[in-house]
Amino acid sequence: MTTLISREDLRAAIAAGSVTVLDALGGEYYARQHLPGAVALVRADVDTLAPTLLPDRDAPIVTYCSNPSCPNSGQVADRLTALGYTDVRKYREGIEDWASAGLPLESA
Repeated sequence: MTTLISREDLRAAIAAGSVTVLDALGGEYYARQHLPGAVALVRADVDTLAPTLLPDRDAPIVTYCSNPSCPNSGQVADRLTALGYTDVRKYREGIEDWASAGLPLESA
């Protein structure tokens, strides 16, 4: 099971520039809104895009999707771990929690 990260810890990591954040929703959801600096990466694209997007397999990575019931972030995190990424965490509460806390969002 993927280690979880809290909203406050993720916010601090984003502010410090010490994490790569992956939006596991992708597509129109990503275009409409995503966490600051997030990169879209859906499960179907992990095997082909991860080596280019995430060349350092030891770098901190956080995946998220919409809310705790959304399976996408866990699927992306599990696949990255299977590919040998060593520091993958999941923001289980997702973008709904981030937005409800009044934190900034970006759009494409």
